[in-house]
Amino acid sequence: MARDHAARCAVSPVRTAWLAAAAILLTAQGIGAQKVRVEDELEAYPTESVDLRCEFIDGGGRTKLTQVSWIWEPIDGQRDNIAVYHPIYGQSFPNPSFKNRVIFLHNNLENPSIRISNLKMSDAGRYTCEYATYPTGNEQGTTSLVMLAKPKNSAKVVTVQAGSKSVVVAQCEAADGKPAATIKWLASVGGNHSTSTTNGPDGTVTVRSEYQLVPTPADNGGEVTCMVDQKAQGRPWVHPVKLSVEYPPSVSIEGYDNNWYVGRSDAVLLCMASGNPEPTTVTWTAASGALPDTVVVSGNKLTVRKVDDAVNTTFICEVKNKHGASRHQITTIVIEERQPTPGPSSGAVIGGILGALAFIGIIVSTVFYVRKRREDGEAPPKHKPPPPVKAGSSTEMLNKSSPPTATETIPLSPGEVYYEPTGREPVTNLDDETSGALNGGAAPILDRSAKYDELAGNDLDSSNHEPPAANIARGESFVSPAMYV
Repeated sequence: MARDHAARCAVSPVRTAWLAAAAILLTAQGIGAQKVRVEDELEAYPTESVDLRCEFIDGGGRTKLTQVSWIWEPIDGQRDNIAVYHPIYGQSFPNPSFKNRVIFLHNNLENPSIRISNLKMSDAGRYTCEYATYPTGNEQGTTSLVMLAKPKNSAKVVTVQAGSKSVVVAQCEAADGKPAATIKWLASVGGNHSTSTTNGPDGTVTVRSEYQLVPTPADNGGEVTCMVDQKAQGRPWVHPVKLSVEYPPSVSIEGYDNNWYVGRSDAVLLCMASGNPEPTTVTWTAASGALPDTVVVSGNKLTVRKVDDAVNTTFICEVKNKHGASRHQITTIVIEERQPTPGPSSGAVIGGILGALAFIGIIVSTVFYVRKRREDGEAPPKHKPPPPVKAGSSTEMLNKSSPPTATETIPLSPGEVYYEPTGREPVTNLDDETSGALNGGAAPILDRSAKYDELAGNDLDSSNHEPPAANIARGESFVSPAMYV
């Protein structure tokens, strides 16, 4: 089966010959078509200019050129000559619609390129550069001219009234464009859109799109954005539109604080209304009849100059616009005495005071600490340690007015400061060997009462006695050397 199928599908020699002949014919035609060199397609815009290039290619130089013609074939029309050049008879422009708009760029047959100025959308079509030659006959090349047009874009809002049916709230249009534009909507509100197109007589297309929704008062001021995309534009055209939904007004009364006491002055009520369009009239009335004499009305503001029993009533505010009217009422109750107005929390006040005091304390402590450190670092020591004391010696030494005769001095080195003791030099109890170290090796504690009794019976006049220092050996008593700091 496979072998029979292959045998039936095999290409016969006759068929192969026909395929080769067709290829040669197509190649010859292609070579002939290449003698006239043109551009396949050009794009242009209205009111601008375009150059249609044409050049004859003669490889062997055996072809004689006699005349060249440019033939225009519109998209839906017949062929027509628009420009002719003859080396003897010159140039000719037979089509009146191209008169004064077409010129030859070069005055020769080898390069008969033309320029078309002040283009129109109707100029779109096929432009053929055709040579009359000898001996091969006519040779030609064709260029397709595509006219592009930027659309005229616009978007607008459609004012509607709030309701329960879907209506058009915004429109967007891309008029007279080529090719046709694409319209998209970007919206923050719910809705949908529909698009339609209309073809113009010159090949342009107008695209229209409408955005629809069920309008509510909340949609008023909402935004939808129209975006137009088209080939002739450098970038998409974007235009936002704010919706306009009209609705009757809604009303509320503000300002009543439940504290209208007898004698209060300038109590105020405000009539707050919203609507589209804005309310045109505001009317205040009282349920009990006419407004009390102490009431003054200014627009949406009602002021009670002096509160009394006459304003113990119900006030009504009514507002209107072209779509209807709305009203709201409030009952005011007059009380005898003023109710206390709640003040700030005592806990919050106390906490604030404590916080302020703590902050001040931190600042004062910081300043004191810094100053103390500065004084300690710069000032010298303000005292020196007490010298050793000799206890148990004669009581006369305690009363001696002059310093001991035996002293040891040590020269001061430069920069050292000497501090002189302010009192008499104490003595140590080194002679009393019987007493020993009664205080753990420290100086013994003197019995002040016993000493006082002993001193009371003695004659304290220093002129009747010898100085005690004369009977005390050098090793038994000493004066501490001066301290150097």
